[in-house]
Amino acid sequence: MTNKITPDKLRSARWFAPDDLRGFGHRSRAMQMGYAPEEWAGRPVIGILNTWSDINPCHTHFKQRVDDVKRGILMAGGLPIELPAISLAENFIKPTSMLYRNMLAMDAEELIRAHPIDGAVLMGGCDKTTPALLMGATSAGVPAIFVPAGPMLRGNWKGKTLGSGSDAWKYWDERRAGNISTKDWVDVEAGIARSYGTCMTMGTASTMTAIAEAIGMTLPGASSMPAADSGHIRMASASGRRIVEMVWEDLKPARIQTRAAFENAIVVAMAMGCSTNAVIHVIAMARRAGCDIGLKDFDHASRHVPVIANVRPSGDTYLMEDFYYAGGLPALMGRIKRHLKLDAMTVTGRTLGANIEGAEVHNDDVIRTEKTAIYAEGALAVLKGNLAPDGCVIKPSACEPRLLKHTGPALVYDDYPALKAATDRADLDVTADHILVLRNAGPQGGPGMPEWGMLPIPTKLVKAGVRDMIRISDARMSGTSYGACILHVSPEAHIGGPLALVKTGDMITVDVAARSINLDVPEAELARRRAALKPREPKFERGYGWMFNRHVRQAHEGCDFDFLETSFGRTAGEPDIF
Repeated sequence: MTNKITPDKLRSARWFAPDDLRGFGHRSRAMQMGYAPEEWAGRPVIGILNTWSDINPCHTHFKQRVDDVKRGILMAGGLPIELPAISLAENFIKPTSMLYRNMLAMDAEELIRAHPIDGAVLMGGCDKTTPALLMGATSAGVPAIFVPAGPMLRGNWKGKTLGSGSDAWKYWDERRAGNISTKDWVDVEAGIARSYGTCMTMGTASTMTAIAEAIGMTLPGASSMPAADSGHIRMASASGRRIVEMVWEDLKPARIQTRAAFENAIVVAMAMGCSTNAVIHVIAMARRAGCDIGLKDFDHASRHVPVIANVRPSGDTYLMEDFYYAGGLPALMGRIKRHLKLDAMTVTGRTLGANIEGAEVHNDDVIRTEKTAIYAEGALAVLKGNLAPDGCVIKPSACEPRLLKHTGPALVYDDYPALKAATDRADLDVTADHILVLRNAGPQGGPGMPEWGMLPIPTKLVKAGVRDMIRISDARMSGTSYGACILHVSPEAHIGGPLALVKTGDMITVDVAARSINLDVPEAELARRRAALKPREPKFERGYGWMFNRHVRQAHEGCDFDFLETSFGRTAGEPDIF
């Protein structure tokens, strides 16, 4: 380690070093909490942003794991300060945790900026916490390292392995079809989540922590390590030690989060069989870092990078625990290194190439080669056309091949309650060739783009054996979901996007290979419908929701607030201390 800064240049010294009345107050209050001057003088003060809460099952272990991070910081000569941050419990926050991703990003940025923090450890993992913490830390600009929560252990029911989300949808359909009992359903509830940690399928949580590692913001191998593994404790402590070194080295996110780093993230996401939510989050994260990343970058990668992680839902057998035992993310990156920018810097102070050198694959069925890939192209495809001029996203690796090129009549719903009520009707006029359409579920219409995009297949069809059909919405879907779901249609219906013009019976054509999606209605008719549109009533008239709807970007722009993007204006400097 080569020090680039000296103790007198530590950011925290602005609070503790001055021999004046304000400095007296800071030192006095620190001593009030039991700290001695020897604990802060000349030492990096490390803020630990902990997203633990009593209602966040993904982060249950953070209550103890933070002590492991503190141990590492102390070992390296730093002073750990725990700063509780908003905990976005994916399962419980309604209407969606996405409504509050930007709030956590603001929370993280201001916690770091306003306190005497020289470096930050970001403790997250549950879906939106990873991008939110990284977005905030990027804008704050101090050295930072991310500690992933880690996936939970495999689920189990009657000797069958259960995967988060994916098997919930699967067995719910079986229950609707009358194929399993209520007792079976309750036993699945009890067996599908057996430990603390994030979803153990390749859902949004595992996708985003892998992306955090791919852009260089975690220690090598940290993202796929199971939460309940003792190695996770050691990783947390090692992250604490490393952040102290990063402070002395002045290694900040700006040196790590380059365009090359985000291109690496997209390549890794494609090879992993990533969640569709990766698109929105990576675009937002990149814009915070001042990098121009967009849908075209995802579509380019999707045409060249195959899915080699045989992990559900794109894969058919394995889960994240298996992926870790097979070698984890370093091993996967080793197999696609020809697609990666290996000279990208990471939090280790070394390049990505150096970090993955010598990484081995221990199970060739879990982490495939490019020649034995489970899907020849990447996990996602970006479609455009008159129904989605700014783009939409589908996960072709997780849907039935017959639906990759399809024309069918639309069955349109303006809100989720209407959709849900209709799909349960035995007399619903619907066939497997219909295209279900849900609108007004986008960034403003949802609000917050709820994960409603895996629209339920009508019960009538489920009982007839149908398990997939084309579904289109301006909503998102869980990364653990699957099926021919076309998502993030932009611009959204709520602000007058073309999705607002669709009527039941209209023919829609989808061609994934051609990357197209079109409403087969004459332009003159669409113009008449557009002229007749009436603005929808706002859902918020005050508070955070009011601010959200006025400043949130559209899906293809990452759904950050316009005023938080780097391009909006100069970042605030250091706070005044008088």
